[in-house]
Amino acid sequence: MSKQNVVAIGAEVADFILKDQNGQAFQLSAYLGKKVLLSLHPLAWTPVCASQMKSLESRKEIFDSFNAVAVGISVDSVPCKAAWAKDLGVLKTSLLSDFWPHGHVAQSLGLFREPDGFSERANVIIGAAGIAVFVKVYPLREIPDINEIVTFLEGM
Repeated sequence: MSKQNVVAIGAEVADFILKDQNGQAFQLSAYLGKKVLLSLHPLAWTPVCASQMKSLESRKEIFDSFNAVAVGISVDSVPCKAAWAKDLGVLKTSLLSDFWPHGHVAQSLGLFREPDGFSERANVIIGAAGIAVFVKVYPLREIPDINEIVTFLEGM
């Protein structure tokens, strides 16, 4: 992956529709006027990804207070996401399936790891106008610091 292809701060993020763990459609453009945290993770059923998604779930009320919504995104299928969300106890946070076309949202953000077939571990915050305002790629084995995200949202 070439870092210059990663969605830039100030760039408009293309609209997309993905299904969540409950088979419900999540359309990015439906959230214009809100801040949206796209928390990309490589694969379900891995310890670091589990911690990353649990951190979103545990901060749901904080996100709500900032007029923000946080979603997890990976290339796993909807049935996989459903079983994983149940196992994790993630009930209020949408875990989106970027399964088919394989990784197309991660690709559109410049965050797809082509040789591996999954996304980078990354957080992208989209402002109320649909523009990327925060983009950070993390090492695959590092849990993203959710407090960094909360602090950023507080400052918006």
